[in-house]
Amino acid sequence: MKQYIEQNKDRFFEELFSLLRIPSISSESAHKEDMVRCARRLVELLKEAGADRAAVYETTGHPVVFAEKKLDPKAPTILVYGHYDVMPVDPLSLWKSDPFEPEIRNGAIYARGANDDKGQTFMHIKAFEYMVRTGQLRHNIKFILEGEEEMGSEALSKWIKTHKRLLACDIILVSDTTMLHEKIPSINCGMRGICYMEVKVTGPSKDLHSGHYGGGVYNPINTLCKMIDSLIDEEGRITVKGFYDDVVELSRKDRKLLGRAPYDARKYMAGIGVKALTGEKGYTTLERVGIRPCLDVNGIWGGYIGEGSKTVIPSEAHAKISMRLVPNQDAKKIAKLFTKHFKAIAPRGVKVEVEEKHGGDGFLIPISSKAYKAASRAVGEVYGVDPVPSRGGGSIAILAEMQRALHADPLLMGFGLERDFIHSPNESYLVDQLFKGMESIALFYKYF
Repeated sequence: MKQYIEQNKDRFFEELFSLLRIPSISSESAHKEDMVRCARRLVELLKEAGADRAAVYETTGHPVVFAEKKLDPKAPTILVYGHYDVMPVDPLSLWKSDPFEPEIRNGAIYARGANDDKGQTFMHIKAFEYMVRTGQLRHNIKFILEGEEEMGSEALSKWIKTHKRLLACDIILVSDTTMLHEKIPSINCGMRGICYMEVKVTGPSKDLHSGHYGGGVYNPINTLCKMIDSLIDEEGRITVKGFYDDVVELSRKDRKLLGRAPYDARKYMAGIGVKALTGEKGYTTLERVGIRPCLDVNGIWGGYIGEGSKTVIPSEAHAKISMRLVPNQDAKKIAKLFTKHFKAIAPRGVKVEVEEKHGGDGFLIPISSKAYKAASRAVGEVYGVDPVPSRGGGSIAILAEMQRALHADPLLMGFGLERDFIHSPNESYLVDQLFKGMESIALFYKYF
């Protein structure tokens, strides 16, 4: 595989860059045609790599790409999941280069989607290509690549229900996660779910003069801030009644196993530019971001935010709030609990509206499974050290749904790193990780 990469790396860069140049931002309607263009380009690459068939399928939202290569009906079938949509690029001024004109600098590819998830999806296409062209493929391979992961996978969720037979598989192989470090590889054995809400607090029927009314009426922004502040107590626990009812506490043995992951608090803080950490008491930082649920405000707005001053009490205040959930918590149930709680804590002087935007459950896979063992052996061979099992703090909401619908476990072989700044300006992906990912995936096929 190393030799194959060396012989073809210029072509690989050219093909990957052709994907990265397409601004497939799923959340912005102006890029609807770009989504279709990116899907079609993926079909071309999959066919060139050796798929028996590959096509763009329409959905209720952005299209999905499905491809497959059948070798033997009795052989195991691996379904590769990935996504081709990317996050918006703003603030554009913070990018050191055009986000949709990829560049290689200091050993890394810089572009929106370089890591999340075009770069990591591309690894699978090239590993598949290598196995086909060298006659080493021993499994049936399917690809399902969607265009709405960054906005909740609503269209794919509906599409799966009517295409279960098409997607039937033994394992769902995913590279959309990170490793602990390029020298300390890890394999995720689970991810958190997500419940994403938007709230609106309305006070007076119109904006008011803060001199004439200040101190006499409920200010929606003040009120919203107080309500949000009450959602987490001094112990770092979420105060929504019933929120922890289904949370499974990990045993000492499991916590010790996950605790093998190296962690340096000073480096951790330096890497994100903070001087102190916080969170739920009784847990380490890595546990707080991996095995425990959390609640965060992702955006808040209201009133006058233009240049200069305008002394008003605003009529409305808004916020977007996400809750990361652990396995066993149900996103729909949490949404209902949050809605009931948030409305109950509002004072009489304001009106509160709560809207569920999207959500999905978390999941776990056993590290004793055949697939995990094959992945561990493959990654260990490439990196020269056994990978550490870890739990991902992020969410790929659709995977738990696919797990239930297809009766197949997801396997998370991600090769991104914290340094890659996914979702932020200057997203990147180390070239070395890109190539090691290809090697590891090819070896996974060998050992599975």
